[in-house]
Amino acid sequence: KIIIMANTSGSVACCPALFLSAPASGSGKTTITACLARLLHRHGKRVRVFKFGPDYLDPQILERGSKAPVVQLDLWMAGEEWCKQQIYRAVTEGKADFVLVEGAMGLYDGNDCSADLAAKFGIPVALVIDVRAMAQTAAAIAVGLRNYRDDFDMVGVIANKCGSNYHGQLVRDALPDDLPLWAALKRDESIELPERHLGLVQPSEQKEDWIESRLESGADLLEEAGILPFVDTLKPVQFMSQQIPAVCPDALLGKAIAIARDDAFSFTYTANITLLQDMGAKI
Repeated sequence: KIIIMANTSGSVACCPALFLSAPASGSGKTTITACLARLLHRHGKRVRVFKFGPDYLDPQILERGSKAPVVQLDLWMAGEEWCKQQIYRAVTEGKADFVLVEGAMGLYDGNDCSADLAAKFGIPVALVIDVRAMAQTAAAIAVGLRNYRDDFDMVGVIANKCGSNYHGQLVRDALPDDLPLWAALKRDESIELPERHLGLVQPSEQKEDWIESRLESGADLLEEAGILPFVDTLKPVQFMSQQIPAVCPDALLGKAIAIARDDAFSFTYTANITLLQDMGAKI
């Protein structure tokens, strides 16, 4: 449900939102975020996904999962106000009724880290942990990360790559009542996305049915794990319109801009293309 209201500070859009982070890279954030977006889409949600940081590769997967454009949010490159405006715009103009944000690296990594954005935007965090080679220790990691700072809410844990139902139960039992296990996901090669030294392999380099089958299988896995009742408890987050410099709507009026796009030319920022269109250009 989308709620839009106005106050003396400007318009406010309210929409449920969730920030998915992890202790480290390689924990499965992108796969789980994309598959959760696909699951919510299947249940009739208009999902908009955002990627924290300047990443080019992960958004390509996230776009396939959500079936909607993905905008990168980088506090250093674009500033807090611009980043907030992108979510506000997605909820108001894009009519999104659920927002997902995927973090970068570990929760506290970087000068402007995932935890900073979650805190500044008031978005609750779900922690994705690759629990291979550990059990109860995953709960200690989750509690430690949650208690390291007190300016954001960590609402749940997703145990990725569990070896068995019992393995997931060990993690669940070790977590405190106020930090529940949202899902215990078994190891499943049918949903894994291939990687190389720079990150994930681009979807364009795979067959269309290959990436689709992984997204659908991952969505099935999340639903079977029982994640939806926890997601449904999320309360709307307020996203306020920001005072950012206005764009001249006719600066590029009548101009046509061609964008080369194939396997070699694929690293583009959605926000840059949107800006050109806002300035009147035909893409």
